[in-house]
Amino acid sequence: MTNQQEEMKNEIVLDVDNLRESLSNEDIHSFRQEYLALHPYDRAIFYEKVDVKLRELMYFYLSPKELAEIFETSEIEEDEYKEFLQEMDTTYAAEMISYMFVDNAVDVLKELDKAQVVSYLTLMDKEAAAQIKALLHYEEYTAGSIMTTEFVTVSENSTVRSAMTILRSEAPSAETIYYVFVVDDHHRLTGVVSLRDLIIAYEDTLIRDIMNDRIVSVLVSDDQEDVARTIQDYNFLAVPVVDFQQHILGIITVDDIIDVIDEEASDDYSKLAGVSTMDTFDKNSFSAAKKRIPWLIILLVLGMLTANLIDLFTETISQVALLAAFIPLIAGTAGNSGTQALAVAVRGIATRDIEDESKFKLLLREAGTGIITGLVCSIFVVGLIFVWKHEFIIALLVGAAILVSIFVATISGSFIPLFMHKMKVDPAVASGPFITTLNDVISIIIYLGLATAFINSL
Repeated sequence: MTNQQEEMKNEIVLDVDNLRESLSNEDIHSFRQEYLALHPYDRAIFYEKVDVKLRELMYFYLSPKELAEIFETSEIEEDEYKEFLQEMDTTYAAEMISYMFVDNAVDVLKELDKAQVVSYLTLMDKEAAAQIKALLHYEEYTAGSIMTTEFVTVSENSTVRSAMTILRSEAPSAETIYYVFVVDDHHRLTGVVSLRDLIIAYEDTLIRDIMNDRIVSVLVSDDQEDVARTIQDYNFLAVPVVDFQQHILGIITVDDIIDVIDEEASDDYSKLAGVSTMDTFDKNSFSAAKKRIPWLIILLVLGMLTANLIDLFTETISQVALLAAFIPLIAGTAGNSGTQALAVAVRGIATRDIEDESKFKLLLREAGTGIITGLVCSIFVVGLIFVWKHEFIIALLVGAAILVSIFVATISGSFIPLFMHKMKVDPAVASGPFITTLNDVISIIIYLGLATAFINSL
């Protein structure tokens, strides 16, 4: 770390200490002067880190509108919203929520009990409450649930001069002004014009002459993941949300989509890991265990199936005890191979790299991959076992079992998520632990089945 970086770090620490001291001394003037001079993100970090007593002082020193900016910027975990709001006076909290952008206010209220939501909506400004209510009824994880109604529209028959007047008037409350959406007399979306186009156009030019009528929009019922993909594909800052008759209902901005991408990635990763959810970092062991136990119980039941299978082949193992030594090797290799294929398939489905016409090609490719990797691993293990135990027949048996197990595991790791996707089930549910345990069962059947078939040669 350079001297300049150290000085900057010390300066930040000093600012935090000064802010704490100003709060503790109830020096409202010094606190507001230093605190409001900070970047909104730094304000949010300070708010989250201080203890309850200091936060309660902040509620006296900051207006609801100023606190709303903190809630807009902060990365408060979903389970902490209720905790922070309970620290505030109910009327203060309601007013603070009303100052937030509508989509963000809805996100906060969705984490609260129904009685609390009703209480806040009753206390806040009627216009803000009406906008929030309009979004609360949309199904979760759809475009409607994450859109905002704070955007700018102009008539296609208006001039650039009148459009700029509307823009100046509505800009303070709009979430973004880089796109101005154009509507007809029935409020149907007919085009979009960028702020740049408005600035460089002559004032008497009609909006319909400079607007882009090739609109990319999303339906209010579209899945949020599809919306995220649309914004990613077109590099939009915002995308309009319409109903089936092309009436514009709201917009979704790129900052909300970043949250969606993070949420979806976390969800898929948690399912692949066999955990119910990993949206938040668990603060205690009980909470973490509660999320992991269901999957572990399911996997234990499948594990009992594996143990029962081994029990069925007890006679084979008792005749050649060395066979038991290689069960973990074969099961583990098959499980790893299946998990690799699963990761490729799930990622392809998530990114839509796998289209309907290429799924068969994917299975063929994975089958070829399974044969090649199986052959290489089987040749390698045959050589190792022969050098180690000088048992060529057993080495061949283990090698054959690994070849077949890897091939089957690779096919199952690809086919299962593709099949689940076809059946409209989240393919991430075919998690790594599930595929691994399933391939354990398959590989043991293959290995001990081959051993039983050729027991006289061992």
